[in-house]
Amino acid sequence: MDARRSFQGVDQTRYFFELTPDRVLDAAESAGFRCTGRALALNSFENRVYDVEIEDAVDVPEASPGFNLPQAALYAKRRVIKFYRPGRWSREQILEEHAFLRELLEAEIPAVAPLPFSGGSTLRKLEPAGIFYAVFPKVGGRAPDELSDEQLRRVGRLLGRIHNVGASRRAEHRVIIGPVSYGLSELEFLLQGNFIPIEFQSRYMQAAEEICRRVQPWFDGAPIHRIHGDCHLGNLLWNKEGPFFVDFDDMVRGPAVQDVWMLVPGRDHEALRQRTILLEGYREMRDFDVSGLKLIEPLRALRYIHYTAWVARRWSDPAFPLAFPEFGSHQYWQDETEDLEEQLRYVKNL
Repeated sequence: MDARRSFQGVDQTRYFFELTPDRVLDAAESAGFRCTGRALALNSFENRVYDVEIEDAVDVPEASPGFNLPQAALYAKRRVIKFYRPGRWSREQILEEHAFLRELLEAEIPAVAPLPFSGGSTLRKLEPAGIFYAVFPKVGGRAPDELSDEQLRRVGRLLGRIHNVGASRRAEHRVIIGPVSYGLSELEFLLQGNFIPIEFQSRYMQAAEEICRRVQPWFDGAPIHRIHGDCHLGNLLWNKEGPFFVDFDDMVRGPAVQDVWMLVPGRDHEALRQRTILLEGYREMRDFDVSGLKLIEPLRALRYIHYTAWVARRWSDPAFPLAFPEFGSHQYWQDETEDLEEQLRYVKNL
């Protein structure tokens, strides 16, 4: 669960859970924005994110728009303020996210980067709790339900360009996705926290451990670089200028195929056809070693474990029991265990 964290005597975790519109507006005002008083909470489980209306957009430095699409795509008098969950990321990790976004802009790749505060930093602390926050421009776009063949190629080209930038520099403080970080460590957390019912513990643990043992050698030799990390269609937006990705919070170092399979996660013939088209676009911008496709099923298994541990870690957050009412039930763990055992069968057949 979320550990209780304090900063100068203030309970950071409680302060984060009880973040009010008034505190959000105070943060915006202290950052130099004159607000109208309107603040709308946006959908975000990991962080607290608000859409804030400001009085005068002229105060924002024109040289730092945070997005390289025409100004018409921006909401000139709206700002998005992201408050980072205490204990989730260090200052260094957040700044690596911001640096990646800034590098994408410099490479003329559509991205939504944080706006600099006075002094040039993109990260501040909300006092008195010391919660990190950043301010972003608000950019319009819609998440597609599905992609046409031409859109798949276009997204593939975009992803290839993003990975070119990702491979150009390291992010020393970011997690490397693999069987230890997303598998065994998460399993240990679930077991120590007694989240897995006793009737499923042995089966779940055996499946998770065998998957990690079998696939570790495949990850040992796989090239890694900065990737999006949570690259599903919900984090892909589209407007009249084209596609762009959002929510780089979970940026990790890992194999390129992690971002590829999450965009086209299926296994059937149609999904394989779509993935081929996506990679056709990708290869126009960057080489892709097809041997990396072998990691798709291991990565899928690791995501199962990682996602379950993520929900477990956040269970003390009042938003999570409401959003995941089935978590912890007998049926939930039966499904999770059977899914993981199915993944083990897929891994054995690779």
